[in-house]
Amino acid sequence: MKSGCFQKAIGIGSYGWQFGAIWFVLLSVFVTLASVSAIAQAKTGDELAVVVHPSTPVNGLSMDEVRQVFRGDKQYWNSNMPVVLLVRAPVAEERELVLKVIYRMSEGKFKQYWVSKIFRAEATSGPKIVFSNTMAGQLVAAVPGAIAFINAKEVPPGLKVLPIDGRLPGQPGYPLRFTP
Repeated sequence: MKSGCFQKAIGIGSYGWQFGAIWFVLLSVFVTLASVSAIAQAKTGDELAVVVHPSTPVNGLSMDEVRQVFRGDKQYWNSNMPVVLLVRAPVAEERELVLKVIYRMSEGKFKQYWVSKIFRAEATSGPKIVFSNTMAGQLVAAVPGAIAFINAKEVPPGLKVLPIDGRLPGQPGYPLRFTP
């Protein structure tokens, strides 16, 4: 069967597949934009909780201490327990908020910061990358000394949520809040 016969047999004509491809691409772009918009709207007002393994010997941190921990300046909770940093993958909205508020860096500066820190032997490795809040929660629950930030609405039971400057998510003045 010739290709033209096949196209006529299924009723798309000689340019139908191109129209279909263009339609598919446009529909995909529309769905993606609608999803991104819905995610952004859903995040406004949400907060990030800083969570640690239950055995981690810390009950709260100041914002300066949060920065020291996440920047790798504090590498041990005590002499027997190293800090294990878990950070969301690039393009996650949680990561964008943490880069802005905690690290005060762009994505590029963040990557450069950790490469430099490892090169100068100030750290043996950068933060471990997690791809979802669920993954972050599971790893924090499994690894003593682990610390991560998770959408406060998605914190699994059994993790220790740390107050920052004496405030927990949901309290006025909590610093890790998504804003429009």
